[in-house]
Amino acid sequence: MDLSSLIEADRTFFSYFNGSDSLFLDGLATTLTSGFTWIPLYIALLYLIIKNNETVPQIVLVVVCSALCILLADGMSDIIVKPLVGRWRPGNDPVLKYTVDVVDNFRGDNYGFFSAHAANTISIAVFFCLLVRNRVFLFFMFLWSLINCWTRLYLGLHYPGDILVGILWGFISGFIAYIVWHKVYFKISPKLNYISSQYTSTGYSLTDIDVVITVMVFTFAYAIIRSTII
Repeated sequence: MDLSSLIEADRTFFSYFNGSDSLFLDGLATTLTSGFTWIPLYIALLYLIIKNNETVPQIVLVVVCSALCILLADGMSDIIVKPLVGRWRPGNDPVLKYTVDVVDNFRGDNYGFFSAHAANTISIAVFFCLLVRNRVFLFFMFLWSLINCWTRLYLGLHYPGDILVGILWGFISGFIAYIVWHKVYFKISPKLNYISSQYTSTGYSLTDIDVVITVMVFTFAYAIIRSTII
């Protein structure tokens, strides 16, 4: 399969995800794709970090590595790859522009390869899941990321290929950040060996994990209610 066939397949798959006749889904996708919607989740993750690390250097290390996730994911996408590749977003693509469903005429900036939203959210999910080591937490973090990926397709801001490459780079970015955390952490802290029904194997309280999950669930509920009212 040559490049032109891949591009055509990408456009075909995009059509299955893009838009609908539902005002509710329009509102839901718009709300969920906004970074402001997820501020409570970011605060909850910061709470999880502060509550489950004993010293200021440990807390700062996790915060710095979280920022490294975004720096690697977003920086590679927006600063290097998008300008270099120059692939149009679907809503700005001269070939498809007027056939793409957009909401409130929001089309984003010119280029969309690869998706920074996908890379950013996956990198954070990977890093925190490796850090916390809890299956329920893993499920919700990746659900959060994949829903963000769906919104970008629905709103006509990315092709599936943009999302898949973003997910791949997000995995790499999150893993790199975790390796950095792992190498530095054990220079400033003793090895982790928690054996308790109240904590994960890496020492994160199940109660505090539940706080993060609860915040995420309430944020989803807020998005649904807001989309119903608007």
